[in-house]
Amino acid sequence: MTSGSCVDANPRPHRESGKLSEHQPGVVFLMGPTASGKTRCACRIYDEFRCELISVDAAQVYRNMNIGTAKPDQAFLHRYPHHLIDIRHMDEKYSAAAFCADASGLIAEIHQRGNTPVLVGGTMFYFSALENGLSNLPSADMNLRSVIDMEIREKGISALYQELSDVDPRSARRISPFDSQRIQRAVELYRLTRVPPSELMTRSNMPALTNPIIKIALFTSDRKTLHRQIEHRFMQMLEAGLINEVKAIIRDQDNPRQLTSMRAIGYRQVLEFLYDKVDYQKMLDNGAAATRQLAKRQLTWMRNQSNLVWFDLSHARAINALLEYLRTQPLSEK
Repeated sequence: MTSGSCVDANPRPHRESGKLSEHQPGVVFLMGPTASGKTRCACRIYDEFRCELISVDAAQVYRNMNIGTAKPDQAFLHRYPHHLIDIRHMDEKYSAAAFCADASGLIAEIHQRGNTPVLVGGTMFYFSALENGLSNLPSADMNLRSVIDMEIREKGISALYQELSDVDPRSARRISPFDSQRIQRAVELYRLTRVPPSELMTRSNMPALTNPIIKIALFTSDRKTLHRQIEHRFMQMLEAGLINEVKAIIRDQDNPRQLTSMRAIGYRQVLEFLYDKVDYQKMLDNGAAATRQLAKRQLTWMRNQSNLVWFDLSHARAINALLEYLRTQPLSEK
C-alpha cells in the first residue's frame, strides 16, 4: 500500500488477470475502516455503473438501531437502495453464515438482472466468509457462555486471552487481546470441540464465492484526520439522539445488555452510561477509543489480504481515480 498517492501504483490483480472474467459475472468488494468514506464512494459508483449495493454491516441489519449504526435515512436509501439493511429484529441473532446465505442469493439475483453487485461495509469477517467459505462451527452454548461470562467478571478478559493463546496461538495472534466477544467465542469453540478454532475454520461447509472479485480498499493515510472524523461522528450520533435511542430499546427489551446487537460500539458505551453510571465524558472517551481500535483492526485485516487495490481518500482525486479504475473492468456504465 502506498500512502503518498490516491491509488496503489502496483495493485496486485485478483486471481490471474486484473479484470473480471468475461465468462462469469463479477462482484465488487468496497472495504474500509469505520468513518473512512465508504458510503460516499458507494454512491458515486451507483451513479456511474449499473450496479446494486449490498450492505456488509453486522449492526445495520437490525431495525430500530439507526443512529448508533450510522444507518442512512429513508430518503437516502430511496435514492441509493441497499440490500441487507433492516432485515432483523434486534433480539434476533445474525451470523456470518446467515450473511453468506443472504448475500450469495442476492448476488445471483443481481447478476440475473444484468447488474453488478457492489458489497460495501466494514464487517471484515463477513467479506472473508463470503470470499473463502465458512467453517461448520457449533452454535452457541448458553450454559457454557454463562460460565465464561462469570470467569471474565472474576478474572478479567486477559486470563481468557491467555487460555486462548495456550490452546490456539494462531487465533490469539489474529484476535485483539481487548476483543472480548471474539475471545469468548474462540474459547467457547475450543471447550465445546477440543479442537483449536483456527483448525475448525479450515473445515469449510459453506462454499467460497466462485465469482471473480474486485477488492477495493479505502483508507485515509492521515491518521489524525481519521481519528478526528471518528470523534466527530460519535459526537454527531450523541447530538442526534443516540442516548434516547438506547433508552427506547431498554424500554422495549427485557434484558438489552444480553442482546448480541447491543454489543455494537456506541450502544455498549451508552448502556454503560445508563446502567453503570459512567459519566458522560467517560462514555464519550470510551466510545471514541473503541471506534479507533475497531478502525485499527479493520486496517490490519485489510493489510493482511491479497489482491486489494488501495485508494487514499485523503487525496482530492481519490474517488475519481477509483471510478477510472472501475472503468477498466468489464462493468456496464449507466
